[in-house]
Amino acid sequence: MVDQNNPPLFNTYKSFFSHQPSDQHRMAETDECELPLIDLSCLKNSQAQMIQCKRDIVTASSVWGFFQVVNHGIPEELLEKMRSIMVNVFRRPFETKAKERLFDFSPHSYRWGTPSATSLKQLSWSEAYHIALSPSPQQEKQSTRQTIEEFATLMSNLAHQLSSVLSEGLGYEGTYLKDSCTCNTCYLRLNHYPPCPIIDEVFGLIPHTDSDFMTILVQDQVGGLQLMKDGRWIAVKPNPNALIINIGDLFQAWSNGVYKSVEHRVMSNPHLERFSVAYFLCPSYDTMIQSQTEPSMYRKFTFKEFRQQVQADVKLTGHKIGLPRFLA
Repeated sequence: MVDQNNPPLFNTYKSFFSHQPSDQHRMAETDECELPLIDLSCLKNSQAQMIQCKRDIVTASSVWGFFQVVNHGIPEELLEKMRSIMVNVFRRPFETKAKERLFDFSPHSYRWGTPSATSLKQLSWSEAYHIALSPSPQQEKQSTRQTIEEFATLMSNLAHQLSSVLSEGLGYEGTYLKDSCTCNTCYLRLNHYPPCPIIDEVFGLIPHTDSDFMTILVQDQVGGLQLMKDGRWIAVKPNPNALIINIGDLFQAWSNGVYKSVEHRVMSNPHLERFSVAYFLCPSYDTMIQSQTEPSMYRKFTFKEFRQQVQADVKLTGHKIGLPRFLA
């Protein structure tokens, strides 16, 4: 029986399943790995511990492009509230999700599948809410929206704390990231990956890099996140106590390639649904992205120019090209 709460993914994309794809995606995967784990409470301890913690953050961002953090300042009670919100939101009828405006956030925030997909490898078997974090005009806010905004504020604080450490690691002492990435320019994405019983080669989220400075991910324990390391896909072992941090394209360009924006993906699960929420540290559209050192790997560009190029490439080729378009 089809779950009426989930989007009609199979009926919409059933033509993609007429041919059995190869198993190259699974074969390329290695065993699960545990990402570098960093205890952020060390930033408040002795001088020696603080210095070592900062070094660990810089090293993880340079070598992996991904790391985990514990003692991050997001209360477990708030994380549980967000998990409950996601379950309740996504388990509403599909027709309701497709038509209603969620908690007075921007309209058309609900998305599912991949409208531009022309083949199985371009399809994401998932649904999501992209929530722009602009202030609500309402004086009386729903408690759910208040929870989401409280969560976003704490995620913003964490993102700026980490970006400050990474900026310092480059020898930069200004306020560029803090000034460029405000609450109004960043956003949340609530993700739901329904079970995909047809075949185990479908992506929950297609391989990509993130078009931001930094992403903070809260995921459940189902697993499925994989990243590219040394030319191989490796599965990330879920850690119930940690948040996942990954470097985005803009930080790679701004750091002149010191910090790595790594390709990653989510594999679908034939039996279990998966929930996650991601916070994206983004600048305003007119923000200029320019390397801090010379010679620069990339020409300077605005965030708007970058986004427009990504969208044009997806429309033309079916996939994102990203930073290679901006090589100097």
